[in-house]
Amino acid sequence: MMHKFLIHGKEDNVGVAVQDIKAGEDVIGIFLDTDTEITVKANQDIQLGHKIALSMIKTDEFVIEYAEIIGKVTKSISRGDWVHIHNIKSARW
Repeated sequence: MMHKFLIHGKEDNVGVAVQDIKAGEDVIGIFLDTDTEITVKANQDIQLGHKIALSMIKTDEFVIEYAEIIGKVTKSISRGDWVHIHNIKSARW
């Protein structure tokens, strides 16, 4: 089965969809730093370029991508959830 999302590094708690993902689908992701795979069941539809949670991230915790804090969680996120502006706020400003 082909991977549907990429994870930039082992510190990241989200992956980025490289194909559209359907709710209920078991999808494979690849860690770019180690070339290892992870499988996650998607809880919602996730569009190409959007993020999928690799683990539970609680309210006020940080979203990590590229080993950097990119946002703060405004509503708890479960493994497999779509991570976007409805449940995080930017850490950039």
